[in-house]
Amino acid sequence: MQQALINMLSMQDRMNTRVHENWVAQDFEWYRAIWIECGELIEHFGYKWWKKQDPDLEQVQLEVIDIWHFGLSALFRDGAAIEDIAAEIEREVQAFTPDGSGVREATEALALHSLQSRSFSPSRFWALMLAAGLDFESLYSAYVGKNVLNFFRQDNGYKEGTYVKNWAGREDNEHLVELVAPLDTSAADFADQVYSALQGRYRELVSQP
Repeated sequence: MQQALINMLSMQDRMNTRVHENWVAQDFEWYRAIWIECGELIEHFGYKWWKKQDPDLEQVQLEVIDIWHFGLSALFRDGAAIEDIAAEIEREVQAFTPDGSGVREATEALALHSLQSRSFSPSRFWALMLAAGLDFESLYSAYVGKNVLNFFRQDNGYKEGTYVKNWAGREDNEHLVELVAPLDTSAADFADQVYSALQGRYRELVSQP
């Protein structure tokens, strides 16, 4: 687990550095992004008792991954080594005991903690991850995939507004899930494989070679 956590923390650092060179010192309000994403997650899961709603579990899981991106970012501190942050996460989640919380309850607990402490709780996130039907392996593969997609978007004009997010009638997130499925998540070049797959399909469906 620790090596996978180190990999994800390193990837998050690279992505955040792409946005702002001194992002850790800027002390952005990651907690705010976390609770807002929690609200979006509940929208996908459903909360309206006065009408029929079917949970969109795939979208719920995508929101969980987005929350993890912001959560990892919130754990960085000036001067803290990535290895130490990974060790802290591992210790907290290994001490975590599932309490059987459902998706709504786990989401609200994470959002409440974020608002009250202006920080991120790996253990509360773990409760949400499990409630949403994810395990650490699926979290890792989905995180790497989304992180690579974020880089791919930046490389193809996302900031400039020229990136096309809808490919042949489907969002890039949907293509990502399909492209990652047959890949070996344990491969050393897993992230490179994901980028290459995205690039191939983007060229095929959106841009010229």
